[in-house]
Amino acid sequence: MINYISGKITELNPAFATIETHGVGYGLLISLNTYTQLQNKETARLYVESMYVRDDNPRHYGFADDEERDLFRKITSVSGVGGASAMLMLSSLSAGEIAGAINTANVALLKSIKGIGEKTAQRIVVDLKGKMGKHEGGISQILTPSYNKNKEEALMALVTLGFPKQAAEKALEKAIKQQGVSTENVELLIKSALKNF
Repeated sequence: MINYISGKITELNPAFATIETHGVGYGLLISLNTYTQLQNKETARLYVESMYVRDDNPRHYGFADDEERDLFRKITSVSGVGGASAMLMLSSLSAGEIAGAINTANVALLKSIKGIGEKTAQRIVVDLKGKMGKHEGGISQILTPSYNKNKEEALMALVTLGFPKQAAEKALEKAIKQQGVSTENVELLIKSALKNF
């Protein structure tokens, strides 16, 4: 079992990365979130999860952090949700948004992801509600109107300043969830997010 791979990034696009270590290039399927974190880097450490579509056809997925891999494992534990669907979810929404949708039974948000139908979205909610563990942080904030409005304003400001949208979203999530920055003050939110780039 491979836990992680560290090495030189020799190929990178929004869905795939090749990491070379000791003369071997490991091809890994990645999410848009991981792609954003790898951009402009020469080396990386990717956490690996392998899934078998058929016995002779393993697919290897790479994640920028262990939390994203953990969420991927939870999503793919749901019957009928494969690796490709899980990666689409992780590329379409942040970990916090996925956890919030699951814990509040927001089937409509999950259904808005390409490839996730109503029955699958309902199954994800039923199987994972209350089991999100470390991904549950900040969920109560996601439900408040000021959270969404102020976060959107801060995001728009960061994008206007020239930061990529995905990176800006990640920086805001970190400021809110890990650093406990209040969403009541947009200016403070932007300043805190700027420290996370």
